Amino acid sequence: MRVAAIVPSLNPDKRFTAVIDGLVDAGFERIYVVNDGSSASYLPYFEDAAAHPQCTLITHAVNRGKGRALKSAMECYLAEADDYVGVVTLDGDGQHSVEDVLQVARALEANPEYLVLGARDFFQDDVPKKSAYGNRITRTFFRWAAGLRISDTQTGLRGIPNKLAKKLLKVTGERYEFETNMLLESKRQQVPLMEVPIATIYLDNNEASHFRPVKDSLRIYLLIIRFAILKFALSSILCTLLDLVLFTILEWALSAWPPSQSIFIATVVARICSALLNFILNFRLVFGSRSKAPSALWRYAIVSVCQMFASYGGTYLLSKVIPLTTLAKIIVDLVLFCVSFFVQREWVFKQKKSKTL
Repeated sequence: MRVAAIVPSLNPDKRFTAVIDGLVDAGFERIYVVNDGSSASYLPYFEDAAAHPQCTLITHAVNRGKGRALKSAMECYLAEADDYVGVVTLDGDGQHSVEDVLQVARALEANPEYLVLGARDFFQDDVPKKSAYGNRITRTFFRWAAGLRISDTQTGLRGIPNKLAKKLLKVTGERYEFETNMLLESKRQQVPLMEVPIATIYLDNNEASHFRPVKDSLRIYLLIIRFAILKFALSSILCTLLDLVLFTILEWALSAWPPSQSIFIATVVARICSALLNFILNFRLVFGSRSKAPSALWRYAIVSVCQMFASYGGTYLLSKVIPLTTLAKIIVDLVLFCVSFFVQREWVFKQKKSKTL
């Protein structure tokens, strides 16, 4: 097996020992165990794990969070990766069966360019309601804001290729938000996703979890918003200001012409100038596209032309209701902003699609 295992843990119980023994029996030759600031009474569990020659024990003197624990282990792994293709991360509380860990590891071996996610089925009756609803909300939010179609956004069972692991060492996030940043970073780096169906196991109604539903969820949603929308909004605002300035100047300069002509010419010239700037910003800075610039430019041009005519038509019609033409244009362009975000993300600067085994 050319895949290592990472098991972060805080104050484990006897199930942790069963997890480590199961990994050893399954044939994992490199297992990185992280004691993330556990109390002294829990040290025997880590000592037992370290007794296995396959295990490397990493200890944090204080609790630093799951994200930091994963990064500490990945840093240690990468220093001695050799011919390994990546690592598989899993929880130490028994929520991931050895069979499922092996599934993810084998999928990573066969597809070393993919980030492999062990996906649970949240529609089963025995899934705690807070977990089921929380995952559905986060999954929908991920798809809407970040364009990532993932059925299990918070799975701890993941197969991470070496290329992505190196990038993750510099990714922010010390607690559970790191796992969200991992997904967002995979999109930035255009690392495709693969989902492997796994068993849905919740022990004691998931009471052993250290996840803080309100605080950690808020961090996750803010990360997604910042990643998905903020840069696009800033780019759009800058280009919209340029568009409005040029539009206002041109409409004033052509005020002697009929409104149907002056609005059309002002819209076309302003849109072409702002669109060129917007393409340059979105191509690299916003969507981080790695597709060929000419093909992306053609797709962007089609969207821009459609958006330009929609802006003209909407502004012309709305100006009959609202006396101030510039205000009418602002309202129309706000609607087109939302439409443009989705179209550019899903078509113009499209990324590789994920797949499910």
